[in-house]
Amino acid sequence: MALLLLSLGLGLVCAQDFNPQRIVQRNYDVSKVSGTWYSISMAADNRKRIEEDGDLRIFIESIQVVEDGRLKLSFHFMLHAECTDVAMVCGKTGKNGEYTINYLGENSLRILEADYQRYVILHMQSSRNGTASQVLALYGTAARPRGGRFPELKSSFLDRFDKACKSHGLGPEKIIRFSNQGTGPPERLF
Repeated sequence: MALLLLSLGLGLVCAQDFNPQRIVQRNYDVSKVSGTWYSISMAADNRKRIEEDGDLRIFIESIQVVEDGRLKLSFHFMLHAECTDVAMVCGKTGKNGEYTINYLGENSLRILEADYQRYVILHMQSSRNGTASQVLALYGTAARPRGGRFPELKSSFLDRFDKACKSHGLGPEKIIRFSNQGTGPPERLF
């Protein structure tokens, strides 16, 4: 019995191990992105847009493939100190893993990479009032720790996100980690 419990425990510890062979960076099977996701980290060239009360500070709930391969994003964000639920459908562009979003202007959304069972990194380019900006978001499928608001991924996944940010010109000062240490959205978000 003890051996069975030890095996189960080790299996759970290893379940979140980083496996480079599962990383997809092109030819996405978008149906595998469908499901429940949690916000882990965001980065933006204009960090104010993802800070408290920023117009792009969102807390993802789910990504679903809808008719014709479009994506439906369900998320929460704070609007006038109120938590607001939003569902938005992204249009297809004809390129695998790329979509358009009409939110405060015409924007593009692209899947940068994914391990369908663990995480996805999205890249959004936004144009608002003639000013272009970009946002990268790391979403995870990990379960929340007991009593926490946000799930946590091992550092190997966070390192992948940091490298993606760096390759898009976003240094560590542009990255926000959603953690269980600081303030966050109301508990009802998850």
